[in-house]
Parts: sequence; structure tokens; C-alpha cells
Amino acid sequence: MLFNSFEFLLFFPIMIIGFYVIPHKYRWLWLLLGSYFFYMAHQPELIILLCISTLVDYYCGIKMFKTNNAKIKKIFLTFSIITNVGILFLFKYFLFFTSSLDALIGFFGAEMSLEETANSYNFNNILLPIGISFYTFQTMSYSIEVYRGSIKPEKHLGKFALYIAFFPQLVAGPIERASRLIPQLKQKVQINIPNIKKGLILMAWGFFLKVIVADRLGIYVDQAFNNPESPHNISLILGGFFFSFQIYYDFSAYTSIAIGAAKTMGYDLIQNFNKPIFSTSFSQFWKRWHISFMQWLRDFLYRPLVRDQKTNRLTAVIIVFFINGLWHGANWTFIVWSLLNALILIIEIATIPIRKRIFKMMRIPKRTIRILGWFTVINYLTFTLIFFRSPSLSQAFLYIKNMFSFGSLHIDILGNYFELFLCIILILIVQIIHYYKGNNKVYEIVTQRPNHIRYSMYLAYILIIVLFAINRQNTFIYFQF
Repeated sequence: MLFNSFEFLLFFPIMIIGFYVIPHKYRWLWLLLGSYFFYMAHQPELIILLCISTLVDYYCGIKMFKTNNAKIKKIFLTFSIITNVGILFLFKYFLFFTSSLDALIGFFGAEMSLEETANSYNFNNILLPIGISFYTFQTMSYSIEVYRGSIKPEKHLGKFALYIAFFPQLVAGPIERASRLIPQLKQKVQINIPNIKKGLILMAWGFFLKVIVADRLGIYVDQAFNNPESPHNISLILGGFFFSFQIYYDFSAYTSIAIGAAKTMGYDLIQNFNKPIFSTSFSQFWKRWHISFMQWLRDFLYRPLVRDQKTNRLTAVIIVFFINGLWHGANWTFIVWSLLNALILIIEIATIPIRKRIFKMMRIPKRTIRILGWFTVINYLTFTLIFFRSPSLSQAFLYIKNMFSFGSLHIDILGNYFELFLCIILILIVQIIHYYKGNNKVYEIVTQRPNHIRYSMYLAYILIIVLFAINRQNTFIYFQF
């Protein structure tokens, strides 16, 4: 079920009303059934995979906690990881793996037809379960933390299942830790009107970002990337910049709706963004972008790799960003995008002493350094996102080639200058709001105003949605991951 769908507009009020009407003792069951219904609205049979991951990790968590034998603990952890990664691999990466291996073998003159064999089993017809990367990493974090002794396993199967399937963040995050979310799901929640207002405003902001801004930018982006051979290089450059904002607003929109929906029920989800577009360094950007996922990679991949000097930091960064790219999709475009970001991050860290000496010698003001840093970050990220957006490496290289070729100054590839400049104005408005209120306190723009102004803002919002919303149910970009 899409957040930006008529079905959700019916589903959500029913869930909230039921949540507050039903006694606390049974709320977990109401939320669990609602979350399963929310997920099954897309493809009912795929709920089986979610249930398998839930049952395996629940069982493994209990078994790891009950034994003091390190080997047995490791067996159950391994079983949990293999099950979850195995399901993810089969549904998301099997064809990618076979086609890549087939190409590699063919490069050396051999022939095994692995890709043809995979296709003969109709793997192309297997629907990628929405949110599988998100809930797989969430449930694996639980098993790893139980193994480490960081948390105790949840003994109530139903409440553990709710932790995995909680509908606001089920299909596109944020990726919650058990230590944060499970205690909240157990607490007794009373009706809190200020919290409900904040949650609804965050949801409204998310809908604005999605249907007014991101989807509008997407029309221009689609036109640009569907025609990478275009002689209008300025339009290709603009398409690249628009995509960097589209993906940010699209993902930020989902997160705002998820956080807002949870807040209306008294639950606080982790903030997934912290003004990443204003980052003045690459390391700062990756601390502010998709925070829950980057923290997952840091805690469960990077730190174990560098602990006790098992792996040097350079290699660890490359491994982490390779996994980051692969997590985003079964395509070399995602891997190249991520490794390009790893490369610039390594260069940035390695050159810190040199750059400090140069800046000090040239007496460059700190403000100027920050501006130069921001300019570098935004332009490099936009460049790498061309690989992210392109369907293949050849298309990405063609896009870049023509983007840097001298062409016309034509930018109106949609034949509508009003829509083009509206996109630019909307980006400026959103960035100003994010600059002053961040990603998590947008509701203060409304809640801190007198009643007559608040109600005027509500009316203005409805009019804007009616007049400027893009009338097509675009899925959120991160649904495919």
C-alpha cells in the first residue's frame, strides 16, 4: 500500500481510531494485523517471507540467550544470517549474480550459460518483495545484538513480529533497532493531542514533498534520463541536479510520513536525515544521509572489520560502500555510484592535514572553506547520482559524455517554462525550511503560530495540494530497495 494512495487515506484513520479505542493489552495485535494488511495490499503471498524472517530470528534470539556456549550461539547467529541473506539473495540478487558470473566466464572464453539457466526457471517473473532490504537488515540487527549480549531477546512472539512489521517504517525505513522500538511498542500510550498534531503535520509535510515537489522534479528527470543522447547539455546538467533533489525529497517524504504516523500513536522513530544538502564535507554528508542505514553499516560491518586491526580502514571503507551500493540494487550502476563516493571520502580523509596547511598558508577564511566544501559536495554527489539513476553503465557514460559536450542553452525540454521555474522555486522553499527547521521540526512552522494563522495555513495547504499535486501515484523511489 502506498502512502500517497486513496487506500492509505482510508486505512490510516481506521488504524488510529482503533488504536486508541482498543485496550492497551490488545493494541499490539491490532497494529500487527494492520501492518500485515498494509504489506499484503501490495502482494499477499510475499507476507510468507516476512513471517519466515520473523520466526527464524525470534527462535534464534531465544536460543542464543538460553545458552552460554559460544559455539552454539554462533551456530544460531549464522543460521539467522544465512536465512535472511539467503532470501534476500534469491529474490534480489540471483539473476544479477548469474549474469555477472556468466559475463566474467565469457570474458575468459568459456561458456556456461548461467544466465540462460536462471531465466529458464522464470526468475525474471519473481516479484521483488517491497521493503525486503529494510526489514532484512532490521531483523538481522536484532539477532546480532542478542548474540553480542547488547539486548535481551523479546519473548512475546506477537510483539517481536510487530517490531519487524510495524507499518509506518516497514517498507522503506527508517531501520529501527530493537532496543529503541520494542520498549516503545510495550508502553501504554495515552491520547496526546500535541503529539497527534505534530505527527499529522509531519505527514502533511511528507505528502507535500512527495506529490508537489519530488514527483514534479521526476517529470523533468525522466525526460532528461530517457534521452541521454540529447544535444542540449544544459538540460542534462539540470536533469542531474534535479534528480539529486528528487531522490532526497522522495525519501525524506517517506520518512516524514513514517515518523509522523508513528508519532500520532505516541512512538518516536529515528530521524533518517539531518539537513544533508547543507553538508560541507563528504564525511559530514554520510553522517546526515539515511542515518539509520549508515549507522547499521558502521555498527555491524565497519567496526567489526577494523576491530583488532583485522582489516585496515581503507579496505573497510571500500567494503562498506560496496555493500551500500549492492544494498541499493542488483545493478553495477549502484555499485559504481557507491564506490565513487568511497573514493572521494578516502581522498578527503587522507588529505585533511595537507588541506589544513594550504588553507592556513593562504589565509582562506573558514566561511569560504565551508562554502567551497559545500559546492564540491553537492556537485560531486550530483555527478555520481547519474550512475544511480541510469539503467545501465553504458547509459550513464553516454549521459555524462553528452552532459559535458558543448551544446545549446535550451533547458525547456518539457515545453513548459512555468513548470520548470516552479521546480526551482519549490527547491528553494524546501531548502530554506530545512535550513531553519531541519528535517524533524517542520511542525514548528505551524504549531508556533496563533490560531487564525494556523487555520489559514491549513486552508492554504489544501489549496496547494489540489492545485499543484502531480496526479499520478508514483511509488517512492526507495520502495525498490
